[in-house]
Amino acid sequence: MEPVIRPLIDEDCFEIGLNHIFPMADAARIAGEESWLCPDHLDPAMEKVRLGMKSWLVRAGGRTILVDTCIGQHKERPRHAAWHRRGSDRLLRDLAAEGLAPNDIDLVLCTHLHADHVGWNTRLEDGRWVPTFPRARYAMSRREVGDWRALAAASDVPVNHGAFEDSILPVVDHGLALYVTAGDELAEGVTVEALPGHTVEHFGLHLHRREGAALFCGDAIHSPIQLRVPEWTSAFCGDPDLAVATRIAMLDRAAEEGIELYPAHFRGAGSLRVRRDGNAFGPA
Repeated sequence: MEPVIRPLIDEDCFEIGLNHIFPMADAARIAGEESWLCPDHLDPAMEKVRLGMKSWLVRAGGRTILVDTCIGQHKERPRHAAWHRRGSDRLLRDLAAEGLAPNDIDLVLCTHLHADHVGWNTRLEDGRWVPTFPRARYAMSRREVGDWRALAAASDVPVNHGAFEDSILPVVDHGLALYVTAGDELAEGVTVEALPGHTVEHFGLHLHRREGAALFCGDAIHSPIQLRVPEWTSAFCGDPDLAVATRIAMLDRAAEEGIELYPAHFRGAGSLRVRRDGNAFGPA
């Protein structure tokens, strides 16, 4: 049976200043690109980048998998007003529209552990954070968990917007964490891929298909803008130089091999194939 891929939307659109997300940005570098970037990915004045937030539902190799779990609900995020005590349950409604309940999820892949990628790992139940997908194993980086644990132990305030305490530790404490490394096979034709730079051990998920491979690439690329200027790295990348190298290598390979990319933050269809265009890239 061929794999099935569906987007689960948690946030359709949020805006962030061009130079906020890409500190080295120069709007002149993307002048003339408005016809395909605006209005879905960039406002017409080129002052704000438009992003979405989605999880990818993958049915492959006999397993039902979620790639990232987005922002979540009811989380205390006082430093980020749009996420603070958020009430939306759209992701679970989108899941239900696919005929699935949380108990039907076999595996959650956390490409990395930033707050906007792990929020639906847990939900509030009788005043406690419990795993949203109680039958699933949550695949994640042991090293990232250890790094956040060390930061939390050394800090008097919640780290990672509080996500370590409310969205990661409950999964670990329930014995549902599955620590993985690049090359691990999570199901037949589904393997973990290293895409480092955004975080120390950022992962992708590589899916073999007859019509061409799919790569769920998390935050290895944030916006289609980075097809034109892949050297623009986000302000949220832990190792900017490595993030650029990873992105360019990923785009090169995708263009050469016809790999379809499934990022976390692209709006619209959310996935794309790419082509080489001089020293940059474009949608195929």
